[in-house]
Amino acid sequence: MNEQQYSPLTNFKILTPVVKNLIIINALFYLANVSFNTAFGIDLTQILGLHYVKSEYFKPYQFVTHLFMHGSFGHLFFNMFALWMFGNILENVLGSQKFLLFYFVTGLGAAFLHSMVTVYDVVQLKAAANAFYLSPTPESFINFIDFLKYHFPYALKNNNINDFIKQWTHNPYNNIYYIEEAIKFIEEGVTTMINVPTVGASGAIFGLLLGFGMLFPNSYIYLYFFFPIKAKWFVLLYGVTEFMLGFSARPGDNVAHFAHLGGMIFGFFMIKYWMRNKNKDIDYY
Repeated sequence: MNEQQYSPLTNFKILTPVVKNLIIINALFYLANVSFNTAFGIDLTQILGLHYVKSEYFKPYQFVTHLFMHGSFGHLFFNMFALWMFGNILENVLGSQKFLLFYFVTGLGAAFLHSMVTVYDVVQLKAAANAFYLSPTPESFINFIDFLKYHFPYALKNNNINDFIKQWTHNPYNNIYYIEEAIKFIEEGVTTMINVPTVGASGAIFGLLLGFGMLFPNSYIYLYFFFPIKAKWFVLLYGVTEFMLGFSARPGDNVAHFAHLGGMIFGFFMIKYWMRNKNKDIDYY
């Protein structure tokens, strides 16, 4: 059937071809990562995950490959469940070609916004490090650690940092030793932050969620499988939540909230473009 004559009310598929193949590919990537790690000690996440653009591990292809990598089985399962739940409907509505384009544009858009935010964060982090270098005191070191703790908790690997600060505070006469150790902490933190990869299809998934909310605004989504809420309000609530979480800098939060927002933003403009051009292959509800 020609995609221009496609209607979701005819030939509706429970598992559409693009969604099916995306799920299979994601599952294969996850199994390959586990297998390579177990058998050869090779971490494919480090190779295929998306790194900061100035990281020594960054490669342009990671903008695509990171979409198929996941940090855990739970991460994979919930992303694939959402891909089936929302993507299946969208592919039935849009057709396979437009759906695949929509999926990758929102995924790449998410990666783009996340990368831009990361560049800004690295600049801020290096500014905090430079403030210590200019005035190497326990107070300026504490300021750097606090910034690292709240913005990049995964980069703070040393569990003895609080003990180190206490010792330095109570032994100000051994300044050279503590300054040298503090510099090591800072360099380790900056290096770790720069080289931590981002993985997951979540940016594209949030694009699908946004697309579903725009095409089916009055459809109901059941929160926790029990509480009904219209799709348009669910999407708006989720978008506002991600925006707030992106700026809240909660300790221990390693979720790429701006990637989620990026997927939603790019998805919004794509759907609006198709709506404005009144594509015949889209039915609106």
